[in-house]
Amino acid sequence: MQASQQRKLGRADLKVSAFALGTAPIGNLFQAITDAESDAMFRTAWDAGVRYFDTAPMYGHGLAELRTGHGLRWQPRDDYVLSSKVGRRLTPGRRADIDFAPWVDAAPFTMAFDYSYDGTMRALEDSLQRLGNERIDICFIHDIDVYTRGAEQPEVFRTAMDGCWKALEKLRSEGVVKAIGVGVNEWEVCLQALQQRDFDCFLLAGRYTLLEQHALDQFLPLCEQRDVAVLVGGGFNSGILATGAQPGAKYNYAPAPAHIMQRVAAIEQVCADHAVPLPAAALQFVMAHPAVASFIAGTHSVQQLQQNLAWFNHPIAPEFWRELQRRGLLREDAPVPLQ
Repeated sequence: MQASQQRKLGRADLKVSAFALGTAPIGNLFQAITDAESDAMFRTAWDAGVRYFDTAPMYGHGLAELRTGHGLRWQPRDDYVLSSKVGRRLTPGRRADIDFAPWVDAAPFTMAFDYSYDGTMRALEDSLQRLGNERIDICFIHDIDVYTRGAEQPEVFRTAMDGCWKALEKLRSEGVVKAIGVGVNEWEVCLQALQQRDFDCFLLAGRYTLLEQHALDQFLPLCEQRDVAVLVGGGFNSGILATGAQPGAKYNYAPAPAHIMQRVAAIEQVCADHAVPLPAAALQFVMAHPAVASFIAGTHSVQQLQQNLAWFNHPIAPEFWRELQRRGLLREDAPVPLQ
């Protein structure tokens, strides 16, 4: 697996690098990083052949977009793909009045959900201003899942399929953006959106991983059928597939339950038998599915980014994947890397 490999984004007129830089940590998620560290990560990613970068207004209340724009400012615009998201509007505010959690030292903007047509148009324009960029190639409707919106999710979904969809479809038809999609934490919401509207791609976080393959039942087959691309985020299930089943390991942003710890420990044993780093297996597994175009990974430091790139390129023999399937640790119908 090569991070720089170019993959077609489904039916859209775009190619993305197999490894993408996600910018949530660059928005100071859980901990602050410096502007210099952020810039260094963009340079490191670029030098490694990464040409797809994903951001969002939510990340650091606009800070990630500001830093993304700075990190890419002098790169040839036609040489990379940039995605951002709509669904939240940012308004300038006093830092003392803003609850930034879980972001640290974020940008001085308040956030509010807005899935209306006008709100979508304004949000995209605002993102371009923060990025200092001429265009956004891919635009996702952000966080219309149950995980984020709870009991109000059905109404939020309906509003987004009306307001956001109409705005993004118009922008796509005019060539302002090249691809439109949905970015959420649940494959079921992606499936519902694909059944109702003509989307080009989906950013699915945490729901197609070495631990979870339920998306193979309905969602991923429909993506293949319609030539719709999937970008995978959260491929470590928020931590445990990077750290292993150690005390305090996180799964879905919370302490991992016992059955998850046991399953990961069993996968780790196969990794040890085949001299495969667990994170390398987690990164490379998702890329074997024909609908998956890119793995979006966010890091807090150059060192973490370099480690992720090394894991992404780590050689893994086919026998490793067959052993996982023989032991019932990976679905038999799950595509696996061929090399």
